[in-house]
Amino acid sequence: MFHANILPLFTIVEWNCMTSTIQDIHSEVFGCASSHVVRAPGRVNLIGEHIDYLGGFVLPVAIDKSLHMAVSPSESGFCRFWSAQAGSDPVSVDLNQLAPRDGNQSWLNYCIGVMALLRESGVAELPGFNATIASDIPAGAGLSSSAALETATALVVSALSGADLSPVERALICQKAEHLYANVPCGIMDQLAVGCCVEGHALLLDCQDCSTQLVSIPDGTSIVVSDTRVKHALGDGEYRKRREDCEAALSIMQADSFRDLTIADLESSQDKLDERLFKRSRHAISEMERVGQFVTALEAVDETQMGSLLRESHNSLRDDFEVSCPELDLLVDASYDFGVIGARMTGGGFGGSTISLVREDAAEDLVHYLKNSFQQTFGREIEPFMTVASGGASVIQS
Repeated sequence: MFHANILPLFTIVEWNCMTSTIQDIHSEVFGCASSHVVRAPGRVNLIGEHIDYLGGFVLPVAIDKSLHMAVSPSESGFCRFWSAQAGSDPVSVDLNQLAPRDGNQSWLNYCIGVMALLRESGVAELPGFNATIASDIPAGAGLSSSAALETATALVVSALSGADLSPVERALICQKAEHLYANVPCGIMDQLAVGCCVEGHALLLDCQDCSTQLVSIPDGTSIVVSDTRVKHALGDGEYRKRREDCEAALSIMQADSFRDLTIADLESSQDKLDERLFKRSRHAISEMERVGQFVTALEAVDETQMGSLLRESHNSLRDDFEVSCPELDLLVDASYDFGVIGARMTGGGFGGSTISLVREDAAEDLVHYLKNSFQQTFGREIEPFMTVASGGASVIQS
């Protein structure tokens, strides 16, 4: 959700050394040792796209690319944030003036929003602190870089203030911050996935009541993520329009949720809906059905069914929800040409990334195949990467 020229990034090759690296950077920038380091991962969604904000089931996985934040307490009444692209000096936030920023400081709104809402929720006195941020989550790639920054900020404030928030409470605050301070009406999936995923598992999340269930990723299965480097800005209106379309369709059909509807119900109401609202509704209903079917196939290691469902999901997002793009479509088609288990776009769309499920011994060859296919078609390079299902956000040093 960040633009490449806004989100501060470090590309750290050896992330198992990240803690000591970011500690060293923090000491150099702020002249003192860090007291805490938190890690918040990015995420991909295996299936269940654009239905989290409609109260559906989704199946995200945390990835092994992460945002780290090293902090030290400050008595100044300010929070100071430093990053690679914030310039030579840290950017200060007055805890008594937690107002949104614009321009090249707009990335701070994810932090400011979380802090403001934590105060409202009962954290009586927000602690001042110095923060150093580093991330290798590709920006604008649909991998929840914003939710990672929100979650890391919430963990830092909780650690320094002693606030006791459950993962669900924390996720809801981070989601609200994105609504109010970034103007993105997202569902709860990203924040809960970043905060609650478990290594080796996908997270079956009921976005209606925030209940979760772990689903094992079969041994020998790799996830290849391909960032198109087509940058999307979900706050530009198209994301919101999709949500508004769905809400309008439900109102016309006099239904509370797409979970209560079937394709037959939709077809019986077709004369009440224009073509756009009919297509948006068809995606929502069919995608909700596909999530349960995919979980069953994943648990049974039914690769044929998994592949069919992922293909159907992508086609629905492309044709009915209209959030794909030629680069995403090419990568999905190339994945199936290669012979993967399944592939589709992931995230909000309008650019971003695809995921490809592939057998572990073929993952490296798939990476090269996708790079070459993309280069031949679009004349520019991408860097697909292999990832594994990782654990959720945590304080890794205190």
